[in-house]
Parts: sequence; C-alpha cells; structure tokens
Amino acid sequence: MNNLSENKSRETAIYIHIPFCEHKCIYCDFYSIITKENVLSFIKALKDEIGFYSESNTSSRKITSIFFGGGTPSLISPVYIKEIIELIKNSFTVSVDVEVTLETNPGTVEETKLGEFKQIGINRLSIGIQSFNDDELKFLTRIHTKQNAINTVVYAKELGFENISIDLIFNLPNQTKSGWEENLRTAISLPINHISAYSLILERGTILNKMVLDGKVKIQDEDHDADLYETTIDLLIENGFYQYEVSNFTKPGFECRHNNSYWHYNDYFGFGPSAHSFIDGKRYWNFSSLKKYINEIDVNRQAVAGSEILTKEEKLNEYVMLALGSNGIKSNQMKTLFGKNWLIKKNGYLEELEREGYLVKQNGFIKLTKAGYAVCDEIIKNLM
Repeated sequence: MNNLSENKSRETAIYIHIPFCEHKCIYCDFYSIITKENVLSFIKALKDEIGFYSESNTSSRKITSIFFGGGTPSLISPVYIKEIIELIKNSFTVSVDVEVTLETNPGTVEETKLGEFKQIGINRLSIGIQSFNDDELKFLTRIHTKQNAINTVVYAKELGFENISIDLIFNLPNQTKSGWEENLRTAISLPINHISAYSLILERGTILNKMVLDGKVKIQDEDHDADLYETTIDLLIENGFYQYEVSNFTKPGFECRHNNSYWHYNDYFGFGPSAHSFIDGKRYWNFSSLKKYINEIDVNRQAVAGSEILTKEEKLNEYVMLALGSNGIKSNQMKTLFGKNWLIKKNGYLEELEREGYLVKQNGFIKLTKAGYAVCDEIIKNLM
C-alpha cells in the first residue's frame, strides 16, 4: 500500500458491478444476468482488472468509498467480497474510515449472511426494498415481502450496522397518496439513516416499458407524481431527515459518501461488466456482457468498450447539473475550475430563481430549495 500522506491524495471512489441476479425486475435497466454460472471466472477477472488499474494509479489517490452494486451483490458469497476488499486495500491508498457499501436484496440475505458481511468490513448497507406494500412488490416482481424487508433492516441493526439506507419507488400504477405515505411512515419507524426515494421511470428495453406500450399498464400523470414527491420531502423533513440531493434524504452525518463523489465531480473507478469510470477528465466504460468482459480481461487486462474526453463546456455543464441536483454549486470551486464567466453570464437567471423561491445563496453555495428540487430538470435545462 502506498504511504503517501492522505491530505495530499486525490479523493477517488471505487464502484464494483456484480451482475448476478436471482430475478430480473420489470423496471430494471441495469446490466444483470439471471445465473450463477461463471462466478469464479468473474471474480478472477475482477481481481485482474483491479490489479491492472492499481499499477499506475496508487500514488496520487486516496480511496474514500467502495460500493458493491449490481445486479445483486448480496447473492454471492461474503468470501469473495472479502477478497475484493482486501485486494483494494493492498493495491491502493485507502482512507482509514473508508465507506464500504453493499447493495442488498431482502430476498437474498438472512441474519447469518448479514453477520458475515459485517465481519468482512461492510459498514454500510443499501437495501433495495422499493415498497412496504405486498401488492406493489408483486407488481414490481420483487422476490421479497414487506415482512422480509422489515426483518432485514431489524437484523442489520441488531448485528451492529449503524449506516443503513433503503430504496423506495413512488408513483407506481394505482398508488394513492395515502398508500405512499404509509410506505414512508413504515420506513421512518425503522432504524435507518438514509432513504433514496425515486419516481418510477420507464426505461427503454425493460419489461415494464413494453407493458405500458402494449396498454397493459398505465403510468400516473405528472401532477400526481409531483404531489407524491412534495409529500416525500415534507414527511421526511418533519421526521428528522434532510434532503441533500433530488432523490436522497439522510439523517445528519449519514450522507452517502460514494454518491457525493459523483455529485461533487470527483474521480471514480468502475470495475466489472458495464461499469463506468471517470478519471482525470476522461470517461470510459466496460463491455456490458459478462463473457465479453471476462475474455477482454483475460487478453488485455482491461475491458474498455468506449471512452470520451469531455470538452471544457461539457465539463462545466455536467458540473452544474450534478452540483445543483445535490447540495449546490460552491461558488469558489466553480471559479477555480471554470473561471467566473459562467456565474456572471447566468447571474440574472439565478437572481430570478432566488426571487421566485426556487434557489438560495448561502455560505458560498448556490442551492435549490424544496420548490427548486421539484422542477430541477427544467432549471438545469434552462441553465444549459
């Protein structure tokens, strides 16, 4: 491990994509495969890929977060997760308080397995619950029940996990405001620190999208969606959470460090099939096929399918989008990265947003209000 002083190292995140799933949910467009074949070949390839990139990227970086996503990472053995964590710690300079997150499906873990994940160094769980309503879970084709979800959170807390996040989806077909509020109140009653609440989005190529096109499912209108979103903000803030990104709410001290790396425009490595990386202003992504990924690693030690180097204008637009979607544009950072011309040019529109209550300027930040978050996409579009 490199011994460079941490305060001289560039903060960098690591994302690891585990593609294996028990079942493909109707709304999911992430790369996943419903098989447990090739797990050993995948783990070997993953280790080789991490080793390849660590050879030239250890001296100037400090790894502040490691995130196992998918797919369903909790499907595979904790032994393999442990091996990957140890390899990263032996290959990179890793922060002593590194955040290590594992995405977890309540239908794939029991108390014993959760305990094993805790013992190997997972210190943050992201539990994909999506709903506490059994009928809604059936519609989403999730493999767990409301009680499975509750038990998973309770077991995790009893095992010593202090940093627990859950995912929920709102604006499902036929979902009422009172039904969504019941979901939120169930979540609030549990020992969790963080909630990611997303509106149901139709993604091309998903089963749900085809069901809508075929007229089998009807998505609710934008006004209902906006009402549920405002309800989410109000109810969670009333119960001790605060909003630090369009879809993310946390109790003080439990912001997701990994997500903040994306939103604050930090560098990040993505390992595994379909994973994306952003290093030194260059974005690149891996092949979205497990067999192709394994073969490319075996031959070339990397599996890059494509890349792009962003122009200064693209970087600026992306920075604005990410910053406003989270906890705001830091004026001094904006000037350092891109100069002051953008702030001067957009000042009139920013002042208009401030007068109308969509934006506030405080402590050196330009930040959206609750009303601003509700129309975030429109604001960002106008700023582009």
